[in-house]
Amino acid sequence: MYRTHTNGELRSTDINKEVTLAGWVQKTRDKGFMTWVDLRDRYGVTQLIFDEDRSPEAVMKTASSLGREFVIQVTGTVIERESKNPNMPTGDIEILVSEIIVLNTSLTPPFTIETETDGGEDIRMKYRYIDIRRKPVRDNLVFRHKVTMAVRNYLSSKDFVEIETPYLIKSTPEGARDFVVPSRMNEGQFYALPQSPQTFKQLLMIGGMDKYFQIVKCFRDEDLRADRQPEFTQIDCEMAFVEQEDILNTFEGLTRHLLKEINGVEVGAFPRMTFDEAMKRYGNDKPDIRFGMEFGELNEVAQHKDFNVFNSAELVVGIAVPGGNSYSRKEIDKLIDWVKRPQVGAKGMVYVRCNEDGSYKSSVDKFYDQEDLAKWAESTDAKSGDLICVLSGETNKTRAQLSALRMELAERMGLRKANVFAPLWVIDFPLLEWDEETERFHAMHHPFTSPKPGQMELLKTEPGNVKANAYDLVMNGNEIGGGSIRIHDRAIQSKMFDYLGFTPEEAKAQFGFLMEAFEYGAPPHGGIAFGLDRLVAILGGQETIRDFIAFPKNNSGRDVMIDAPAPIDQEQLKELNLKLDL
Repeated sequence: MYRTHTNGELRSTDINKEVTLAGWVQKTRDKGFMTWVDLRDRYGVTQLIFDEDRSPEAVMKTASSLGREFVIQVTGTVIERESKNPNMPTGDIEILVSEIIVLNTSLTPPFTIETETDGGEDIRMKYRYIDIRRKPVRDNLVFRHKVTMAVRNYLSSKDFVEIETPYLIKSTPEGARDFVVPSRMNEGQFYALPQSPQTFKQLLMIGGMDKYFQIVKCFRDEDLRADRQPEFTQIDCEMAFVEQEDILNTFEGLTRHLLKEINGVEVGAFPRMTFDEAMKRYGNDKPDIRFGMEFGELNEVAQHKDFNVFNSAELVVGIAVPGGNSYSRKEIDKLIDWVKRPQVGAKGMVYVRCNEDGSYKSSVDKFYDQEDLAKWAESTDAKSGDLICVLSGETNKTRAQLSALRMELAERMGLRKANVFAPLWVIDFPLLEWDEETERFHAMHHPFTSPKPGQMELLKTEPGNVKANAYDLVMNGNEIGGGSIRIHDRAIQSKMFDYLGFTPEEAKAQFGFLMEAFEYGAPPHGGIAFGLDRLVAILGGQETIRDFIAFPKNNSGRDVMIDAPAPIDQEQLKELNLKLDL
């Protein structure tokens, strides 16, 4: 056998045992007559000692030739370490080596395999297989495994069945762009990689598998950000014979279980907030409720004077920054510059200092008196010592801009604490959203989402006001899951396709199989999908999902390690009946 123990296992209770270890050489310290080697594997580090008085000459010679990341096997005796290291689990012992075998040599790595490495992100992604040896990356992957197993165990205990669905499916134009796969045996035809197993899990409900889940790869050909990858993993779930309340209770239970099992945190019942309320109070539909700074709408108290910037605005809205009156004029000017950045897009910012003596000093004192500013403070719940930041303009854009400012301020003030978890449900989303480019309504979630009970008829007269029987699970300012009660009636689904602008021919071509299935006893059903990558990152105290993926793509969607995507040769193209004009 290559090893009797791992490198994180041995303790002082093992002294005098003969053991065999294997792993990678992390570092060596050669004193001539004595050499120390730190031997590393996935489980930890053990110090080896080679002593010319106690180790064979051939062993000493081999030890002196070891380089970083050599793979070795050693046999020796566990002895008490003279200079103990309380920071290492194995810091009380070391191995007096009597035999050594070099299993493989190594080139000098392009960066140090330490917790704090000298390698930049690009070089570490190119050599990801080496980066995985570093403890932070390794721990993240083990953490992901623990979360995944906790999910599987919980759902299995609730009678969910894990069922695999196909990866080669049919392309649909709704949603993000598909990755397409040419079919060699069907000339000129293509599969698509699934953006979600949505229709298959609905078919499983029709098939009588009333509790389904799958931890599944999904694919979207879209622009990337720190929290997006072209391939990502979902915890995909569906239930039959349920209403919205059943879904919320089941998956609130899952989330509470994960928080307790993985983080040791117990939380009470999750608050619920409508989409409209979330937008009004926080400016977005995934609010971070770990801190305050809720929006105060100021139209009634700010649009009665001669300040045309506010008078011409659709919305005037502000937040109170705790302790913000301590900011210097230079710091406030930097905040104004920050909101005017193209990424945020505000034209400027009005501010009010809330002084300790109860008076107010604003950047618009020319137009507003103390009584006016006191009403602003009341509307934003500002206290003495705070700073009120006010933006104005078109409603949706202004809310988004102030939301961005709120999150930036919270980050600067240390209010977004990674070890604090604040989940909530956002419900009652609009069923449809207007697309300016196509000048028609699109499904806000997907075309299989059911309207709230009793609102189907509103689609004819007030389509923009119809609420969806949909829900998102939000935690710490991130959407970690979303779902809906589905349409399960063919006639209603046909109407929905009509409202979304599908011709009967298009609906049949793309979803005819589902429509036909609805005619064979489809039960009421609904579900949810969690983004596993994002969920794991948040539970791990981070928000960048790449750190929790073994082999991630970069911001251009490339795998720089294997250099993909890459051209394919002309013979392959010919076999697939494809031509590339380069």
